[in-house]
Amino acid sequence: MIEAQGKESIVRQRYAAGAKERADKLCCLVDYDSEYLQAIPREVIERDYGCGDPSRHVHEGETVLDLGSGTGKICFIAAQIVGPKGKVIGVDMTDITSAASLLAADALAEELRVKHPLIASDSIDVVVSNCVLNLVEPKSKRQLFDEIFRVLEKGGRAVISDIVSDEEVPEEMQNDHELWSGCISGAFTEEGFLAAFENAGFYGIQILNRDADPWRTVQGIEFRPVTIQAFKGKQGEDYNATTEANKKCCDGGSCC
Repeated sequence: MIEAQGKESIVRQRYAAGAKERADKLCCLVDYDSEYLQAIPREVIERDYGCGDPSRHVHEGETVLDLGSGTGKICFIAAQIVGPKGKVIGVDMTDITSAASLLAADALAEELRVKHPLIASDSIDVVVSNCVLNLVEPKSKRQLFDEIFRVLEKGGRAVISDIVSDEEVPEEMQNDHELWSGCISGAFTEEGFLAAFENAGFYGIQILNRDADPWRTVQGIEFRPVTIQAFKGKQGEDYNATTEANKKCCDGGSCC
């Protein structure tokens, strides 16, 4: 299995190269609203990669966090939508890993995340992300969903576009550098993606968009983009008890 640091290094290297020169294999074809693209520098449009457009579900006046903002295309679009009364915050992979705020990997990082979080708790109306979660190494995926939940205010929502598979990705594919950094072998199954939101405490989970045809098929496994919307809310004694039970279960119980 590729070690976590190795995966991060591979992803950084490939996307750093993609920021300098267009890399078509890093993205799906996405139909963005041309009205908003007019104000964005051409090099940003050409060198930003994704598999959906979560900005279509952002509204005027909202505070938006773009997780894995890359060259900033979604941030540029969202800024035009939220207007002067809203705010857009972009956090990219290098910021996440260096600040150790959203992807804590060890005891020191956990201490930094709790005492000095990059994004304050209950401060965001909507978290968006575009083809980033599949690039996160498996052990950190659960924590990432927990962090998305933490930063959202009650009633806030996550709108996440990502790649999902129609069956589990075997270990040998997960160890393939090209497939991992190409948004393939780190993908959730569709059912696993929805379950990850539920396990983090989200409700009102729905699929906003799902491509009928696969983006790629590798070793008979279909990979396609989906966009999911999920809400934070319904907290209380019953919710907290259920969440704590789920966490204990997933820490080693037989139900996960």
